[in-house]
Amino acid sequence: MHLLYEEGGDIKIATVQSASGSGDAESWQATSLSGKKIKLKAKEVWLRFEKPQAQLVMDEASALSKDIDLQLLWDCAPDEEFGLVDVSLDYFGAQANIAEQVALGIALQGAPVFFRRKGRGRFQRAPLEQLQAGLAALERKQKELEQQAAWQQELVSGVFPELLRSQAKQLLFSPDKNTSAYKALIAACTQAGETPAQLMIRCGAIDSPLDYHQGMFLKAHFPSGSAHNESIGVDQAVLSAAIAELPIAQVNAFSIDDSGTTEIDDALSVTPLDDGKHRIGIHIAAPGLAIAKDDSIDQVARARMSTVYFPGNKITMLPESVIAQFSLDAGAPRPALSIYVDINSEGVLDQDSLQMRAEMVPMGANLRLEDLEHLVTEESLVDESAQFAYCQELSVLWKAAKLLHAGRQEQRVLAGLRPEQLGVVDPSALARDFYFQIKTIEGLEKVEIIPRQRGSILDTIVAEWMIYCNSASGRLLADNGLPGLFRTQKGWGPLRTRMQTTPGPHEGLGLEYYAWCTSPLRRYSDLVNQWQLIALAKHGVTAKMVAPFPPRDATLMGIAADFETCYQAYGEYQDRLEKYWCLRWIAQDGGSRNVFVRHMKEGMSRVELIPLHLPIPELATHPRMTRAEVVIADVDLLQLSAGVRVLHIESPEVIANDASPS
Repeated sequence: MHLLYEEGGDIKIATVQSASGSGDAESWQATSLSGKKIKLKAKEVWLRFEKPQAQLVMDEASALSKDIDLQLLWDCAPDEEFGLVDVSLDYFGAQANIAEQVALGIALQGAPVFFRRKGRGRFQRAPLEQLQAGLAALERKQKELEQQAAWQQELVSGVFPELLRSQAKQLLFSPDKNTSAYKALIAACTQAGETPAQLMIRCGAIDSPLDYHQGMFLKAHFPSGSAHNESIGVDQAVLSAAIAELPIAQVNAFSIDDSGTTEIDDALSVTPLDDGKHRIGIHIAAPGLAIAKDDSIDQVARARMSTVYFPGNKITMLPESVIAQFSLDAGAPRPALSIYVDINSEGVLDQDSLQMRAEMVPMGANLRLEDLEHLVTEESLVDESAQFAYCQELSVLWKAAKLLHAGRQEQRVLAGLRPEQLGVVDPSALARDFYFQIKTIEGLEKVEIIPRQRGSILDTIVAEWMIYCNSASGRLLADNGLPGLFRTQKGWGPLRTRMQTTPGPHEGLGLEYYAWCTSPLRRYSDLVNQWQLIALAKHGVTAKMVAPFPPRDATLMGIAADFETCYQAYGEYQDRLEKYWCLRWIAQDGGSRNVFVRHMKEGMSRVELIPLHLPIPELATHPRMTRAEVVIADVDLLQLSAGVRVLHIESPEVIANDASPS
């Protein structure tokens, strides 16, 4: 005997091996068509039959079920609940055979739009209104499938469907995976053997791999776009009131930046005193005078946390209109938070002379590294006939900067670290700074990558005095019990450098305190610290009562964590786009390029001329800084990878004797 039953929504047939019980309590040990041993009870069985064979019945029923007219079956069925045998007599007539009855069972089970399941082998036809709604839904689904298939074929052929063009970037970067458009895209990728990005570039839906890398970053960090809302700006009444109470500083300040800097946060001044002494001023742009915690500009700055830098462009933390009002541009006094310290004729600082005040600082010049750096040397700074701007001031700053550097190295040694040498240690060492210049030539983007060695006198002057400003600011906050965002470094491991709200040493810099405060136009941490410092400058010992962030403020702790996360993500994006443009540089003049590389560690090497790191397994066993000539080809701008073939590995003797700049 054979039994018809349902399992997991499917109609199946099993052959009885043995039986027990009787009536409603009867049960069977049976074998399914797949060979599975099962036990069935009487209430689970839809039909029982002796002949024909089970497999023949199932094969014939499966074929017949595809031809059953569900609408006619619905018309034949009674309004009340019915069984499989009952409706088979109405549909096939009194001579309905087992195969036809099983076919009806398969059709009924697979047509929930037409029939409701009421139990094992029992059904009831759906009400007319529900049937009509269900059929309409099926028709829509069929049209969607047809549309999906049409889109899929267009995509495979290299044509992006016009109806999807407006949602191209959404499909790539933040898709709704339940839509027909996304399903068509994924099906097309599977058929073409491509990633969504590769297919959409081929179809012209996105312009280039650069568009893809930028889109991924914007989706994650600027989902509403990177442009600032033009309606957000400084309240002019608040700014005027803040400036009106500021004194004019009796200094002639100047900034030192590269030509690409438009957010000028910091400047320096040197004022002669009696007995060969000088007063050094470090002047920091003061947007904190007019931006208040939780106002509209603060909300923008807190959401962005930092300016995002990458080759060819940047996304500013603050709106351009706000930057223009506070950037320390030359030509007029600008609002600033100034730190002053006196030095003697030898350049030694008098720490007891430290002062801080908010004021209007006259800006005499915005010096540019490219114009001045080659002129500023040890010899020219003591040459009375030197003609470059601010020669005397730079000479005074340089003398003290060397002492500041030496003092920090002493503290590094005490912390168990090696001292860092001053200036350009090795002219043939790999450059660490690069300027990416992207131009459009004959309709094509070309990149020029210009290396720059660190460690010039101007570099050191700016670095040491800004480090001192951050250190002095941290000390002022700590000594007065004000929380801030302190940059600390202690111990070893991946988390040794961190942002925290309480003071701590920075062993790498050789400092007891270090709080970023010199870039409030570019970093939110610096703006937060500036608010705290302004409160101290205005209210002294009572600053804790009026400062925006009191001790143990939970909001400040959250800002510290958010800033760390955001700052790291922005840095990774900058590295990613620098790698993109480095690979573009490799491929832009023919697809491959012969270059020299230096082995760094663990099989990773760096191209000498540009900041591009690539794995070269052949160099893995060679000493660090081993030099080799390689050919780089097969550049993949989506995966940011390339093939490297070693042409020649130089001997250590050749490398040691090679003094050419790299």
